[in-house]
Amino acid sequence: MKKTKIEHYTDKEALEFHNQNKPGKIEINSSKPMTTKRDLALAYSPGVAAPVKAIFENPETAYDYTSKGNLVAVISNGSAILGMGNLGALASKPVMEGKAVLFKRFADIDSIDLEIDSSDANEIINSIKNFSCSFGGINLEDIASPDCFIIEEKLKELLDIPVFHDDQHGTAIITTAALINALDISGKSIKDIKIVVNGAGASAIACTNLFKNSGVLNENVTMVDRKGVIYRGRTEGMDQWKSAHAIDTKNRTLEEAINGSDVFLGLSAKGALKKELVKTMAKNPIIFACANPDPEITPEEIMEVRSDAIIATGRSDYPNQVNNLIGFPYIFRGALDVRATTINEEMKVAAANAIAKLAREDVPDEVVAAMGGDRPRYGKDYIIPSTFDPRLISVIPAAVAQAAMDSGVSRKDIKDFEVYKEQLKQRLNPSVTIMQGINSHIKKNQKRIVFADGEDENTLKAAIAFKNSKLGIPVLVGKKENIKERIKEIGYSENFDIEIINSQDTKKREKYVNYLFKKMQREQGLLERDCDRLVRNDRVIWASCMVACGDADGAITGNTRRFGASLDKITQVVDARPGEIMFGLNMVVAKGKTIFVGDTSVNEYPSSEELAEIAISSARVVKLFGFVPKVAFVSHSTFGQPLTSRTKHIKKAVEILKSRNVDFDFDGDMQPDVALNEEYKELYPFSSIVGNANILIMPGQHSAAISYKMMKSLGNTKVIGPLLIGLGQPIEIAPLRSSTSEIINLASVAAYSADVIDYKKN
Repeated sequence: MKKTKIEHYTDKEALEFHNQNKPGKIEINSSKPMTTKRDLALAYSPGVAAPVKAIFENPETAYDYTSKGNLVAVISNGSAILGMGNLGALASKPVMEGKAVLFKRFADIDSIDLEIDSSDANEIINSIKNFSCSFGGINLEDIASPDCFIIEEKLKELLDIPVFHDDQHGTAIITTAALINALDISGKSIKDIKIVVNGAGASAIACTNLFKNSGVLNENVTMVDRKGVIYRGRTEGMDQWKSAHAIDTKNRTLEEAINGSDVFLGLSAKGALKKELVKTMAKNPIIFACANPDPEITPEEIMEVRSDAIIATGRSDYPNQVNNLIGFPYIFRGALDVRATTINEEMKVAAANAIAKLAREDVPDEVVAAMGGDRPRYGKDYIIPSTFDPRLISVIPAAVAQAAMDSGVSRKDIKDFEVYKEQLKQRLNPSVTIMQGINSHIKKNQKRIVFADGEDENTLKAAIAFKNSKLGIPVLVGKKENIKERIKEIGYSENFDIEIINSQDTKKREKYVNYLFKKMQREQGLLERDCDRLVRNDRVIWASCMVACGDADGAITGNTRRFGASLDKITQVVDARPGEIMFGLNMVVAKGKTIFVGDTSVNEYPSSEELAEIAISSARVVKLFGFVPKVAFVSHSTFGQPLTSRTKHIKKAVEILKSRNVDFDFDGDMQPDVALNEEYKELYPFSSIVGNANILIMPGQHSAAISYKMMKSLGNTKVIGPLLIGLGQPIEIAPLRSSTSEIINLASVAAYSADVIDYKKN
């Protein structure tokens, strides 16, 4: 069983992450324009009176006129926060905000976290009941047992919206999906298997319930808690939820119960299952050791005694992680879309079956990229789909929605499920996983990346995070004493072991001077002492020489000087790739759309031929990121209207591409709104771009730079880049005052480029 390393983050990094920009992880944005007096009048007084009256007359119309239908309350009292225990309502807020972020990221569901400062179950129930009308669903989280049972059951009686305790049912659904596939692989029947469940908390009971609803016989499940086997007649440590799973058995201990069993499900504590007990299990045992952070028994220990075992854990560093993220966003998505009154057992079983079925299908390239180039195949080490599988958003909600309709708990029917699945796919853009895919890839084959501005605070933080996240091997350029001092200032002095290099390394300095002199003596008429001065005194020159001479795989610079100044230094050392033009390409992610904009930083006013080359290179790069390139040559004109001296060269660029027989869609000239809004295509049915363009080739650097910086400054837009395309080595330039995250992203791109691009090939 292959084990991967877990990314490590310091407490300081986590705190800085939560504090940067706006504190916390969520904010509220308006979905309607609020720019004019008329907008305000429609949104509030007097216009708001119309939906108020409509909702009063028919409460169901709240789904039509408010956000209720896509709004989930994430609720906790902090009595069981992760594995840390009862730390109180306020302390649970970062976790609940995180849950809200996951709802949005994976299922496009808006969420508000609500922390209730009470340990009284009835008080919590009444609080939720009184504000529940504002929401389409309720997600309960980190509430201790037995209150979690009491609260959920009562709310399901009182409310006509889905109530879901993820710690229970999310775990149960994923575990059941894993069980279905493990049984299929081992050739066992769900009607015949004997299961031992070690633990009797909320998640264990929920898993047991769903196992039975999926076909496991009641008498074939033995539940074990701290007091031993839960059997009929036992009184010690019992409650109504445990009693529901008591069976007639002579077994009293885990050791007795597990003998000859087919399945072990652990939701208990580290070390609860010993190797000696694993030996006594039936042929092809299924062992789900899901205690967090440390399982009941490690996969390595199991494999020492049972090579025939199928294993799952709750950890990300082993195959088959029981991860609730595969479940809850998509289950709520389906429930909300049919306005379900509850999430019933039929919907849970449908979700489990859909997840299980998905793991048996061929894995798409997006998952391969996210997993560092490995293509998992259905089998012992792949019984649960990857969290990065883009099909989750269309498969699970559809299954849940269908089950809700079939079981009679939906208030809105879906007429065409194929259309619905396509709509689901459109909710998420694959761009959100781009950097995850890149980072997973570079972890597989780590590269040596030079951080040229090693004394800069953000660059230093980026290098540390780059190393801690196992993205590659960072090298800092700078004076050791200055870097050490800066490290102390920012609080990262512990266990700092990143290589620091500078011109004091005489062997490397001599090597780089010789390289530079050989290259530049004729090009620029430089003397050897001129080259020595450059290598000694300029960190960008030094870093570029490291890459050019094979002492590093890539480099990241910028942040402390203008882009153009950094580029001038880099191009003294490294030439453009033969036959290619250098240019800047920015990736812009906004409101679910990803577009690439070029040239943003190098060529002031590209010729028609240069525009065509920029388009060809952009399309090649975009393919590497997993997109199908659609190129629009943008202008202030659309298909020649108005035709000016400034648009003629754009039309010529289009004609050049037509003569080149390129393998991607392109068109132009066109204004940005025509390129990016499919509605305009009705006016121009002859356009060769189907759908929206994702590559915008700008007429000049000025318009490109203005456009992307304006988008970035206005907010709600993520910009990566500019990526330096066409250079003969993987070196990236971070814009002035780049954040730590922006520098990390560019360093990752440099590492990725070093691995996927053959820079020796002309």
